[in-house]
Amino acid sequence: MASTSKADALLKLIRFDKPIGTLLLLWPTLWALWLAASGVPDARLLAIFVAGTFLTRSAGCIVNDLADRHLDGGVSRTRDRPLVIGTVSPAEARTLFAALMLLAFILVLFTNALTIGLSVIALLLASAYPFMKRYTHLPQIVLGAAFSWGIPMAFAAQQNVLPASLWLIYAANLLWTVGYDTAYAMVDRDDDLTIGIKSTAILFGRFDRLAIGVSQFGCLILLGLAGKAFGLGSYYYLSLGMAATLFIYQQILIRKREPQVCFLAFKNNHWVGLIIFAGVALNYALTGT
Repeated sequence: MASTSKADALLKLIRFDKPIGTLLLLWPTLWALWLAASGVPDARLLAIFVAGTFLTRSAGCIVNDLADRHLDGGVSRTRDRPLVIGTVSPAEARTLFAALMLLAFILVLFTNALTIGLSVIALLLASAYPFMKRYTHLPQIVLGAAFSWGIPMAFAAQQNVLPASLWLIYAANLLWTVGYDTAYAMVDRDDDLTIGIKSTAILFGRFDRLAIGVSQFGCLILLGLAGKAFGLGSYYYLSLGMAATLFIYQQILIRKREPQVCFLAFKNNHWVGLIIFAGVALNYALTGT
């Protein structure tokens, strides 16, 4: 019984029961992998990136909880996390983090030198993010940089080069991340103000919805430019139109800034990522270009 309880606590630590973070990290990586391979990614690389996404997101959750374990008790949404209530010790969390990162690094070793080098930057970004909320109101930008780093890694693994056009997708995903994580930060804004945590939701204040809208609009513009750069067609642009509709829906959801509804708007971004991936995949599958 004790071992089962410990396993449950460790799974909760890595948010195994809350896959939204993994999905938001996975979809842009798959966009990039499909674009880099012109619609036919290497099956081995696909498996590596899917598994690697799960491992790195899980490790990122541990770093975040270790950094915030003395603060999470003051936030309604996080006060029952394993490190706060003591079902997982800091030493156990560090051990699991090391194991997950070792597995992720082993996976990267099956790619190439360029991808391995980029993976070091990915580790630095993921490790830095949890501490940014103490020093800047823009931790969402660091999260966006971290959540977008799978894009150059996918191109590096598939092509062994970093074409300039990939940075359009990178910048688009960074803006998208800033938008949805600002909505996520709106959930905790009152608690964060009390305990001194910084976020874009606090920085933008009553202009939070406008800031999210600007991020979403910028994301769509950059994705449109990326579509032109990669020669994508109507299926892709239809997916961008559907994504725009979801962004409008999210704006409607957050109009009253109710925490639980803001959280629903945040989770809705899974469908944005999926729809854009479908647009990329269908472009290659049905047109062959």
